[in-house]
Amino acid sequence: MRWDTLDERLVTLLLADSRRSFADLGTEVGLSPSAVKRRVDRLRADGVITGFTLRLDPAALGWTVEGYVELYCRPSTSPATIRRAVEGLAEVVDASTVSGDADALVRILAADMR
Repeated sequence: MRWDTLDERLVTLLLADSRRSFADLGTEVGLSPSAVKRRVDRLRADGVITGFTLRLDPAALGWTVEGYVELYCRPSTSPATIRRAVEGLAEVVDASTVSGDADALVRILAADMR
């Protein structure tokens, strides 16, 4: 993988706002929009950039309750099964398998306790 200071600057700018246009990024780093696109495409192909995410304001959605839920599963339940069970739930912010009595810990944001 080739990595230089321009790549580093592009990644830093994309981390701050991944919706910036190639033209805007090019203005910041001194490249044409097509050169920026080629670099971003290469960074994606090399696995440096693995995706783009959306960040939400939980309060704007009415999600004012934060909670942690311990999951207890059958002994043969794999982490992949736990992941599939919670990944489609919008309220789930984070989930991790843990050591100890519980099998996983899920962080949720919700509108109310129900």
